[in-house]
Amino acid sequence: MEIDVKKYKRKKVKKPGKNLGFDFVFGGKVSDKLKMIMYRELKVMLKSGVTLEEAFSLLISQYKNKKIILGLKKIREELLKGKTLFFSISQVKFFTPFEINSLSIGEQTKTLPRVLEELEMFFEKKNKLKSQIKTVLTYPAFVISITLGVLVFMLRNVVPMFRKVFRQFNSDLPSLTKKIIYVSDNFSFFLLIIIGVCAFVFLFYIKFRDSDKFRRITSNGVLKTPFIGSMVKSIYLSRFCNAMGLLLGANVSIVESLTLIKEMIMFYPIESSIDDIKKEIVKGKSLTNSLKKHTFYDNRMTSMIKISEEVNELEDMFNYLASLYSEEVEIKSKRIGVIIEPIIIIVIGSLVGVILIAMYLPMFDLSKILNSN
Repeated sequence: MEIDVKKYKRKKVKKPGKNLGFDFVFGGKVSDKLKMIMYRELKVMLKSGVTLEEAFSLLISQYKNKKIILGLKKIREELLKGKTLFFSISQVKFFTPFEINSLSIGEQTKTLPRVLEELEMFFEKKNKLKSQIKTVLTYPAFVISITLGVLVFMLRNVVPMFRKVFRQFNSDLPSLTKKIIYVSDNFSFFLLIIIGVCAFVFLFYIKFRDSDKFRRITSNGVLKTPFIGSMVKSIYLSRFCNAMGLLLGANVSIVESLTLIKEMIMFYPIESSIDDIKKEIVKGKSLTNSLKKHTFYDNRMTSMIKISEEVNELEDMFNYLASLYSEEVEIKSKRIGVIIEPIIIIVIGSLVGVILIAMYLPMFDLSKILNSN
């Protein structure tokens, strides 16, 4: 028996902001892994006949983080007062508007266990994507950190030692050696410049990060970056398809699904396209034709969605596409790792090599002076 989605009325959820007070006490981020476990346990308990109030009481006893415990207690208190699940969870900032509205749909349509299962799978896939990206970035970040430490040590300790030796002989130094010694002598000054530039970039980002123009430029820049751009696109297409599969599986209309996705996926190419896609669908256009107007959604995706629209299997197709793009992310992340590692080694070797060559070049002249004496 199908659920009459027309009876469902989407409720407005206040978007997370920089508020203090009550939101600060019960707010804060919860990891995707923790959310996955939370939804899994809630699903199992509800299927076993446990009430929502009892389920949240059991969840409270399982966590040690005070902020999480306070949030779950707040939800349980509201439920005990007779409030709806939608109202109760909207009082806590653990949940995004996407999650809150998904749970609200499940509550209204009596399909909460199914929605919980879909949310569990959603965060499981999202957590897997994050793990893949972290795996790619961990090694380069570690090597770069070690390299910076070595360079600082050489400029602060090794180069000054050579400088003292060179001054004793009062000989003319090669141009490269003079430059390295100059950097070493003025290291604190250059460090302040680097810190100042980083601070400026950070403040600039803080001020303009919510600007549509800034977000458009930065997102387009990332997407055009070799190797990285392709992976980032696959990541967000995977999240888009995953979310669409979840919401369509909960019997949410396409237009409402797109509205919720806009609140959830904070990536400009997707956000900026949603309203236009919705307008086209309301006019009677197909989802496929609406997506085709935006280059971010590739031909493979639109072609497969076209087929699924014809046979009325959109939910399954979006779930399939989500898995497909997730696999792409895994392959591309490994490929990037293979490419980045040798590049990092070459750059590190070049930097250290330049310093060593600069220090040892004068030694040849010194050896000639000593031999002549």
